[in-house]
Amino acid sequence: MSIQSDALPKAPNPVGNYVASHQVGNLIYTSGLLPLKDGQLASTGAIGGGEVSMEQAQEAARHCALNALALLQQELGSLDKVKHIVKITGFINASPDFTEHASVMNGASDTLVKWLGERGKHTRSAVGVASLPLGATVEMEVIAAI
Repeated sequence: MSIQSDALPKAPNPVGNYVASHQVGNLIYTSGLLPLKDGQLASTGAIGGGEVSMEQAQEAARHCALNALALLQQELGSLDKVKHIVKITGFINASPDFTEHASVMNGASDTLVKWLGERGKHTRSAVGVASLPLGATVEMEVIAAI
């Protein structure tokens, strides 16, 4: 089944003293989004040491992107209001010797393009980190033009 034909999940709620998104002018910034599926963390652990496979990490990035789309839809009322995704930043829980961060984030990038077409193409950073909240494999932030 194409991910585009899948329904978006329920937008995640903040779990601390922050807001899920903030609009400044024609830009909307999201807080960090974890790979939640059905309200549960879909992937934990680091890639690069045998704990998490590339496919599992890419799937985690897809979940982050779906949660970002769900949040944008909730905040804007419709994804039609998204002119384009400006930038995503991906944080990958990785072993020190792992170097394929960009490949992990392709899971998120591909998902955004599948859902939004040309409007989903974006600039991107992919950063390896020693740990993430709740032990998540991936965390992602989005900046979207509206």
